[in-house]
Amino acid sequence: MRRQTALLTIGLALWAILGAGTSRAGGAPGAITIKLATLAPKGSSYERLLLEMGDKWRKASDGQVELTIFPGGTQGGEAETVQRMNLKVLQAGLLTVGGLGEIDGGVAALQEIPMLYKSLDEVEYVREKMRPELEKRLLAKGYVPLFWGDSGWVRFFSRKAAARPGDFKAMKIFVTASGSNVESEIMQALGYKPVTLAWTDVLIQLKTNGIDAVPVIPVLALTGQYFTVTKHMVEVNWAPIVGAAVITRSAWEAIPRATRDVLMPIAIETGKKIQVEGRKENDAAVQAMRTLGLEVHPLTPQLDQEWRTFAEAVYPKVRGGMVPAEMFDKARQLVAEYRTSHPGTR
Repeated sequence: MRRQTALLTIGLALWAILGAGTSRAGGAPGAITIKLATLAPKGSSYERLLLEMGDKWRKASDGQVELTIFPGGTQGGEAETVQRMNLKVLQAGLLTVGGLGEIDGGVAALQEIPMLYKSLDEVEYVREKMRPELEKRLLAKGYVPLFWGDSGWVRFFSRKAAARPGDFKAMKIFVTASGSNVESEIMQALGYKPVTLAWTDVLIQLKTNGIDAVPVIPVLALTGQYFTVTKHMVEVNWAPIVGAAVITRSAWEAIPRATRDVLMPIAIETGKKIQVEGRKENDAAVQAMRTLGLEVHPLTPQLDQEWRTFAEAVYPKVRGGMVPAEMFDKARQLVAEYRTSHPGTR
């Protein structure tokens, strides 16, 4: 196994060396090629807007910067994407907090505290307040954020009808495979039965009864066809999916400063569009799945509070586990700050 890992690393490094500095077919001679990978599905608004960003970058740089997009996880999962960026096989990635956490764990405060946020306005407020510190931490690790955003809420999709937290305790629940088993430990602390898998294995495990439930955003339940097995969705706002497009510092600084100053505003504007379209796409995905037989279980205020009480019981394990203690505390402080200034949201 160690020999196979070593060979893989050598192979990726050779690919990086051979591919470095080349432009795609039709690119200007000597153009800087930025290869960006994402799990966002091919044909989604995410891919379309990234392609538009690439066109704008090419024009704004007089053809000297070429952006190539690899959608749909074709470069592997998010941990693999980060590994390939470290090896300079890739130069950029559109990553969720799960992937960004492979670079710096501080970003987990934006996503990995279940039931912390009641609205996407709260999510955005906390993200903007914490962004300077998060960007400083990422830059120290060799990454430059191009833009930030969110894609709506993680919902629980299940094989059998379920609406209360306890309804899921008899189910085998998918947990994303990563270098750490903290997420699995936290699910266990909730009384759940986590099954760690790669995203590419989720559908087959659903079909073969390897898992019974998947916490996921609706658009991935639709495009991944998970809803064909998990016919039930509870409308709980478990956690937001937050992410960012990042580029390696070495690739970014290889672009002349004057050109960077033109490209960054284009990226930021793209991020805003991706957030708007991503939220709409998730709402539309729920409606599309309803027409195909998905049963949506809404939450009453009482049920919502039951979920919040359930999630908060595991906060002592999340704090300092999945989320660095100081970032956990800062996120909770900012949520409280937002609700104080927006009384109707409390």
